[in-house]
Amino acid sequence: MAQAKLGPTGRPEQLFAPPPKLSSHGPARIIAMCNQKGGVGKTTTTINVGAALARYGRRVLAVDFDPQGALSAGLGVPAHDVPTIYELMLGKIDDPHEVIQATETPNLDVIPANIDLSAAEVHLVTEVAREQILASVLRKVSDEYDVILIDCQPSLGLLTVNALTASHGVLIPLASEFFALRGVALLIETIDKVKSRLNPQLTLDGIVTTMYDSRTLHSREVLERVVDTFGDSVFDTVIRRTVKVPDASVAAQPVLDYAPENPAAEAHLTLAREMVQRGLVA
Repeated sequence: MAQAKLGPTGRPEQLFAPPPKLSSHGPARIIAMCNQKGGVGKTTTTINVGAALARYGRRVLAVDFDPQGALSAGLGVPAHDVPTIYELMLGKIDDPHEVIQATETPNLDVIPANIDLSAAEVHLVTEVAREQILASVLRKVSDEYDVILIDCQPSLGLLTVNALTASHGVLIPLASEFFALRGVALLIETIDKVKSRLNPQLTLDGIVTTMYDSRTLHSREVLERVVDTFGDSVFDTVIRRTVKVPDASVAAQPVLDYAPENPAAEAHLTLAREMVQRGLVA
C-alpha cells in the first residue's frame, strides 16, 4: 500500500472539499485574528481568508481593529474622512450600517479604521463595561453575516481584550520564526484570562503557520516545534512565503484576485475550506 504523502506539519496531506452552498445567512461566528507580535501575517491572512470564504458564498465582515488601518488599505477602502470603528466604539455613531463599506470582492464588507482608533483606549478607560463595547457593536449586525473577522492590533491592550470578549474563537497567525513563537504562550494566557473573566464561550480555533519557507531549516524547525506543542490546534494548511502576498497588499487586492494562479491564492482557499470542515465557519 502506498504511504500517504506528508505535508509540512508532518501529518498526512488532506484534501478539503469545497463547502456546500448556504441556503440562508447568519448569525455570524466572530473570530479574532490575534497575535501580539507584529509582522506575522495577521492582516494579510484576514484579508485573504475573508476573500476566500466570500468566494465560497459566505457573507463576511472584516473589522479593522488596528489604528494602522492596514486591513482597510489592503482592501482598497479609504479610511480617512469616513466614519470608522472609532466612532462606533465611542458611541458617536450608533448604527454600524453607517460605517460598513463594501469592497470590490463580492460578499466581503469591512468596518474601516484609522489612526483615530489609537485614542480609543484612553477614552474607554472610564467607561462602564468597557471590555464589552465592541461586542455590543457587532451584535447589531451579526445576523447579516456568516463570519466576522476582527483584525487585532499587535498588542494585548484594551482593544484586543474587546476583540476577544466579542469573539467566539481566536485564530492565531504565526510566522514560522523563533521570535514569533516566543509570544504565543503569553497570548494563550491572555485568552484564558478573558475566557475565565469575561467571555466563557471563547475558544482557541487554531494556529495558522504563515511565511513558511520549506527551504530553510529554521522554518521547518519552528513548524515542528509548534506542532509538537499545540498538536491538532495547528491547521494542516500552511501559508508559504511569497512576494505576491505583499504585492497584492500594495495593489489593495486579495491575492486571490491579484495573482489567482499563485500558490498563495490556493493556500488561502484551502485554509477557508479547512475552517469550514473544522466547524469554525458555517
